Amino acid sequence: MAWTVFQTVIAIVMVFTGSINTLTTKWADHLKAKGSDGKEREFDHPFVQALCMFFGEFLCLVVFKILYFAHKRKQANSEETGLIKGRQDFNAFILLPPALCDMIGTSLMYIGLNLTNPSSFQMLRGSVIVFVALLSMVFLRRKISWQQWLGIILVLAGLVVVGVSDYLLNKDSASNSNLNSMITGDLIIVGAQIITAAQMVYEEKYVTVKEIPALQAVGWEGAFGFIVLGILQIPFYYIVVPPPFSSNSHSSLEDFPDAMVQSWDNKLIIVALIGTIISIAFFNFAGITVTKELSATTRMILDSVRTLFIWGFSLIVRWQKFHPLQILGFLLLIIGMCIYNNLFPSMNRIVSFFRRNRSEELISAEDSS
Repeated sequence: MAWTVFQTVIAIVMVFTGSINTLTTKWADHLKAKGSDGKEREFDHPFVQALCMFFGEFLCLVVFKILYFAHKRKQANSEETGLIKGRQDFNAFILLPPALCDMIGTSLMYIGLNLTNPSSFQMLRGSVIVFVALLSMVFLRRKISWQQWLGIILVLAGLVVVGVSDYLLNKDSASNSNLNSMITGDLIIVGAQIITAAQMVYEEKYVTVKEIPALQAVGWEGAFGFIVLGILQIPFYYIVVPPPFSSNSHSSLEDFPDAMVQSWDNKLIIVALIGTIISIAFFNFAGITVTKELSATTRMILDSVRTLFIWGFSLIVRWQKFHPLQILGFLLLIIGMCIYNNLFPSMNRIVSFFRRNRSEELISAEDSS
């Protein structure tokens, strides 16, 4: 069935804003400005960037409330439809655990992004499938089919190839610090996917059954994440960490005042942070709409497509170098995700064909005996 104009536009918005979100975050990492100590350095404030992301998610709650009350005002006592469809008789604090998972996972991923390439960051996020499958087996008692196991194996192979390509690109670097930072960043990103997978499994077990509107759920998680991470900025200021995990004026885990000073010194940083806020808000809105209008599988495919745009842009602006193995790694990841999500129905027909022939052979063998 052909897509409507609206479906096509919302798919383009999802890919575009999703790409912008990663690129503006990495752009901010490359921007230089004077800090509170008067020295010029790159903008290394992953927790401030994560704070901006949560504010963008919180805007989804604002949009939901506007749509919800506008609908109630126009059509009193009528059933909710579209983005506001769902139940309202739930405790908002049920969304606190996934919000905390989102906070930890996102913060770790932004730390990793600061240390590695944007395209590697996007590709390595595909490892979440592996952890979702494993956690679903334990907590949701879900059985994994042979097809899904094949997809997981291909995804793991793709992750290894991506890691090897990063190593080969940086092994001849003049300083081992670049290579060590790249490897550390890749490992942090993969580790963050464990937290993200826990968030997804929790949402499926507790949030989905409550039939909470997706836009509202994202908004509440953004609100909780913004409040908690905002409070944590205070202790983070006093926690000293070594490079490469910090290069701010006080060598602390996060230095919010230093981030504000750098932003004021270089206004492009403010532009990048606003870009992160707006893009994550539109990305979540578009992603939820794609799921409702098309399917979750289509959303997964579109989410993979943005990797190509991020990769291409990063090569053009020379944020990273090209290595042929990256193509192989990307293909393995995409094929693995497609097989895991059963996007190749012909595989089932082939397996059914061989099973049917095998059954016929066994029956013939029994008859002849």
